[in-house]
Amino acid sequence: MAIFANPAGRNFLGNSAEWYKMTILAFLIINPILYYTVGAYVAGWVLVLEFIFTLAMALKCYPLQPGGLLAFEAIAIGMTSPATLEHEIEANLEVILLLVFMVAGIYFMKNMLLFVFTKILVKVRNKVVLSLLFSFMAAFLSAFLDALTVTAVIIAISVGFYSIYHKVASGKDFHHDHDHMHDGELDKLNHDDLEGFRAFLRSLMMHAAVGTALGGVMTLVGEPQNILIGTQANWQFQEFFFRMLPVTLPVLFAGLTTCVLLEISGIMGYGAKIPPKVMRVIADYDAYTSERRTARDNASLIVQGVVGLWLVVALLFHFAAVGIIGLSVIVLASAFTGVTEEHQIGHAFEEALPFTALLVVFFAIVGVISDNNLFAPVTNFVLDLEGSGQITALYVANGLLSAISDNVFVATVYVSEMGKALIDGVITRDTYDLMAVAINTGTNIPSVATPNGQAAFLFLLTSALAPLIRLSYMTMVKMALPYTIVMSIVGYVAVANFLEPFTEQMYEAHLIEHHTELPGQDSEGSGH
Repeated sequence: MAIFANPAGRNFLGNSAEWYKMTILAFLIINPILYYTVGAYVAGWVLVLEFIFTLAMALKCYPLQPGGLLAFEAIAIGMTSPATLEHEIEANLEVILLLVFMVAGIYFMKNMLLFVFTKILVKVRNKVVLSLLFSFMAAFLSAFLDALTVTAVIIAISVGFYSIYHKVASGKDFHHDHDHMHDGELDKLNHDDLEGFRAFLRSLMMHAAVGTALGGVMTLVGEPQNILIGTQANWQFQEFFFRMLPVTLPVLFAGLTTCVLLEISGIMGYGAKIPPKVMRVIADYDAYTSERRTARDNASLIVQGVVGLWLVVALLFHFAAVGIIGLSVIVLASAFTGVTEEHQIGHAFEEALPFTALLVVFFAIVGVISDNNLFAPVTNFVLDLEGSGQITALYVANGLLSAISDNVFVATVYVSEMGKALIDGVITRDTYDLMAVAINTGTNIPSVATPNGQAAFLFLLTSALAPLIRLSYMTMVKMALPYTIVMSIVGYVAVANFLEPFTEQMYEAHLIEHHTELPGQDSEGSGH
């Protein structure tokens, strides 16, 4: 079109399709009109949907630029404010530090990770077993570490596998330099095998990504909102785990069973096996590196393994904020493996910083939701309900809203509202405890439906791996759909039928110690 024929037009959003550029321009034009005519509530929901569109089109254009334009316009016209954005950044500073330092720290451990998982891939040839292994390991690690860290690990592993085969498929030897981001040198005879390998990696990544949600919901440290909810309810690690168990345990078994059935049935993009030619390349690479590994290389692997052990122990016992632990990983892994030059260290941050910037842009959208009370009608509807219907409605509402926006924000809104209701005497302490479980499971389980529901999913979508294996927004939604349906239904049934009876049994068996009261509550109003 003529508008994009001039240099300025060509520069706008770079090489993106013209229809995409026109769509973003249309968004930027219509938003102020809606805001000043129909009001902030309608304009706010339109903005949320527009931002989701930029995420869905992540393979067309990285969402930072179009999403950032929408966010800055929202601030400029008054839909939210710089102060609100700053508040959201402060509230999520630990997540930002995690992304900046922990993801970079994983970069310095990639050789060890590739070594370990290459051995696993070569030894475990059964795709069903391999998928279940990836899902269970992701769940177990996410329960004690955090989903973003685990996602960064599996991304690093998959990029390593992909780059190995892509190099060979491009006619090069293992020791040659190669850019696996471009297919220009790819041998056409290897194209089908590469597509099969992409499908194989896509399924493994989705199994692992869902696994992070399965494990992350179970413990106090699994997800950021878990800590928020546990703190507000004054639950320690053990109490949090047992309170969630009547919902999280059935969901865990349902998720792992779904993993197996998807691989056996081969539906929704699953079931792809690694092509024999690719497996030979991976096995040859393992033999090649084993033969040429020097004493210095072995020492480096040992150091990375020790640093990995330090990472697990430090996160498990919460020696410091996750980001600070990530910084310690960078220092230790680089100092003892010979990485001393600035440009070598700089490569470690290339993966994390674009997503960190995108996350801050997302916080501006969260600010629009907050300042304009976009979730208020749903919140008020839930509070007007009574009895068990209120608990199940909380689960459903948190699930739906988390799939649209961010599960941490949704949990923050609802926990705050429930806390006010408790202090005002609208609900009892026992009801509050049940609500807290419903909020936590609701924000963690159904939110696997979309990449914007969980930070780990969004990180995967916007990572360097996603375009390599052709993992788009809609592909993630389609592949997550069976998990979403099964896990959400099982979670709903558990919340409706098992949660309250199980909680009463725990009190009778004295499995949970009496917790202290919330601020503003005396012991007589605790409900215990």
